[in-house]
Amino acid sequence: MENKVLIITYYWPPSGGSGVQRWLKFAKYLPSFGWKPYIFTPANPSFAIRDESLLRDVPKEAQVIHFPIWEPYEAFFKLSGLLGNKKSAKPTELVSGKKKSLFQKVSTWVRGNLFIPDPRVFWVKPSVRFLLKYVQEQGIKTIITTGPPHSVHLIGLKLKRKNPSLKWLADFRDPWSDWGLLDSLMVGGIARSMHRRLEAQVVKMADVVITITPFYVRKFEKLSGRPVRLLTNGFDEDDFKNLVITRHTKFIIRHAGIVNEKCDPRPFMLAVKSLLQEQPELREKLQIDFVGEVHPDFRAFVQQDDDLKSITTFTPTIPHKQLMALYGESAVMLLVLTGYKDAEGYMPGKLFEYLATGLPVLGVGPEQGDAAALLNISGAGVMIDGNHTAAIKIFIQQKFNAWKSTDSIAKAPGSQIYSRRAITQTLTEML
Repeated sequence: MENKVLIITYYWPPSGGSGVQRWLKFAKYLPSFGWKPYIFTPANPSFAIRDESLLRDVPKEAQVIHFPIWEPYEAFFKLSGLLGNKKSAKPTELVSGKKKSLFQKVSTWVRGNLFIPDPRVFWVKPSVRFLLKYVQEQGIKTIITTGPPHSVHLIGLKLKRKNPSLKWLADFRDPWSDWGLLDSLMVGGIARSMHRRLEAQVVKMADVVITITPFYVRKFEKLSGRPVRLLTNGFDEDDFKNLVITRHTKFIIRHAGIVNEKCDPRPFMLAVKSLLQEQPELREKLQIDFVGEVHPDFRAFVQQDDDLKSITTFTPTIPHKQLMALYGESAVMLLVLTGYKDAEGYMPGKLFEYLATGLPVLGVGPEQGDAAALLNISGAGVMIDGNHTAAIKIFIQQKFNAWKSTDSIAKAPGSQIYSRRAITQTLTEML
């Protein structure tokens, strides 16, 4: 296998969640197109979700380099404990919740304004020193950086400056200087200008700039004044080959993935509450299940409402492999984009997995946007604005009536153009 590519990524199994899926799946299929993947990733990363089952997707051809990283989160946790914080601390707690202690506010400000572009920035210099020698020894001529964390792109930037013959692909899974997370981190004007300066250097120096939605393509093209390539997320057909759709005793509307402070399912839930009051039969059969981490404010919103509490379940984060069984017993898949900044340009990875199930998808969010267009083109479902309560109720009622009248679940074939294998082929053309 002559072609070699170095993928520099913070997230790698056993890290779980959405951040790891994209380049894990690319690495899985690259060998079948004649590319040997070398993975450079932290030896001791700080991540909230662990999923050992994803290790089975690491191809035997891959060379994984675990390189030590120092992150200030450890100091934050220790200081938090000294100040009497009894709860288990997570990096996400720096930005979650509306009521913050003084320590949390100061920590959030420090995180947003002193660690530019993010707290993983201390990994950059030692990684560059190691990789300059490593790529020469291994004969690697192509590198890929993927962010967030966007400090990973600074590794690519420095490697490119020191070794201009390297071909560098910079992959943006989220925006950078225009990312909504910066608002949550209380990022000030000076820090924002530093973000913009670093971002401009990256998009200027990279040989290829890649991002995940048409909306982000336009944003980065406007920012950089150069062509930007679209490489969407997708689904791994191997994950779904044994998927069995069964009719559960409950009419289950299921949401998979994190509900963070930016994700607001409340408009959807209020539409459901209104429908419950009109349709007593639905009250007996409906179940709404949120799989994964759920923001405490939203959980409290549900628990304080007797109607919603009676039909809502919260399933803790589970290994990706086990998620397939939950897909199989669902009747409708729920996508919530309400609350996100630039939600019209958001196509999360779970949307493509929803397509793979063949189940109807109810999206709540912008009716004009990338996710809406994808659902419309694929015929998989609809995107309804959160303010259009009546339309949400009609969709649920129609799917419930169809569910009642049949012993099986209507299932459309998943679109193979969004399979990870097909998208990897597009990546190899860029390589």
